[in-house]
Amino acid sequence: MNIQQEYQRKLKTPEEAVRVVQSGDWVDYGHTLSFPEALDRALAQRRDELEDVKIRSAISLRPVQVVEQDPEHKAFTFNVWHASARDRRYIDQGMAWFTPMLFRHNGSYYERGFAPVNVAMVTMSPMDSHGNFNYGLSNCCQQETLDAADYIIVEVNRHMPFIAGTEGDHIHVSQVDAIVENDSPLPTNLPAEVSELDRKIAEHIFPYLSSGVTLQLGIGGMPNSVGKLIADSDLTDIGMHTEMLSEGYLQLYKCGKITNRKKEVLRGKGTFSICSGSQELYDFLDHNQGILSTPMRWANDPQVLKQFSNFVSINSCIACDLYGQVCSETSGTRHISGTGGQLDFVTGAYEAGGKSFLAMTSTFRNKQGEILSRILPKFTQGDVITTPRTQTAYLVTEYGVAHLPGLPTWQRAERIISIAHPDFREELIAAAEEQKIWRKSNKR
Repeated sequence: MNIQQEYQRKLKTPEEAVRVVQSGDWVDYGHTLSFPEALDRALAQRRDELEDVKIRSAISLRPVQVVEQDPEHKAFTFNVWHASARDRRYIDQGMAWFTPMLFRHNGSYYERGFAPVNVAMVTMSPMDSHGNFNYGLSNCCQQETLDAADYIIVEVNRHMPFIAGTEGDHIHVSQVDAIVENDSPLPTNLPAEVSELDRKIAEHIFPYLSSGVTLQLGIGGMPNSVGKLIADSDLTDIGMHTEMLSEGYLQLYKCGKITNRKKEVLRGKGTFSICSGSQELYDFLDHNQGILSTPMRWANDPQVLKQFSNFVSINSCIACDLYGQVCSETSGTRHISGTGGQLDFVTGAYEAGGKSFLAMTSTFRNKQGEILSRILPKFTQGDVITTPRTQTAYLVTEYGVAHLPGLPTWQRAERIISIAHPDFREELIAAAEEQKIWRKSNKR
């Protein structure tokens, strides 16, 4: 096979490539930075000739034209596995829908036929001299999606870094049905702003860390604060095993804290499944032999995580109740993000004999300007439980850490109230008494 001739034979304009989509089809877009910008724009232009095209994606980082150009979703129904801030706005406006999942199981929905794919559209790095397109910054469940697809369109973007993977990191030109080219720069995210409360929360978590720890960090100001504390400390030989690779890790690599030398799994290699951050981060990852992309089913598998002797997972949450139930994806019935990998890592960290921290500020201010507690007596407003009380390990606010495993309900309530904002503790105690989870001898 002459791979250059094969490439040219399959090369199309975006408008030509999307002609394959028919009414009633299921179309899958690549997640995060694998989102096919040019193909999305071309498909949106067919809104007046198509009906009932269902599209799946996750964590949209740029405007989605099949949504923007079809706000009443007459032609397209946009579904997300995990919501970004942009997806959240679409869901709020009734322009997109959420699909519940665990990230470690996401690929299996395709493998088992639960998620049919008529057409897959995915951004990848340019073809190499062997005819391979690399998946770049989003390994995720891309292989399972493509394996399930009837028709595959690759959107080639020279800005997509090349990142070797453990598996499922490339596709050959012979397996592709159509190719389009798009040289638009990849979306970037500025590092999350770090607040004083973020710093206080990070300071409570930091004493639980040690040299040689393998670390999974979520995204946001609080995980970035943890990264800053590590960078300024005498900790050494940190390992990286994460689903989302974000800016917090870059500073740890730059200051020499991450070496991956003490990892029990893929020693010497930092591993991730999806990525979003700055152009500096993307440039750092390009052809970096110390970094591997991995499928989400492997990155988030508790059976993989249990092989680490010193594993710590740190993620954010939205609210918890006095039983230790944690919500990380909705505010009442309003959708915010998704389960993602939180429960995967909570489960895996416990299996490893490690630690999983779920962190939040003790209060928030609503649209009316009222200050409300994130620690609730009980969930009653439709909040989706992300981590059940049976698996919540360490809860953290700016007032401290509550370690919950093995505790009866009265002791859990006491510890959780101890990290609530002082202004709300008395009413939480009163609620715990009414709910019969407060012992007379508990601290007040």
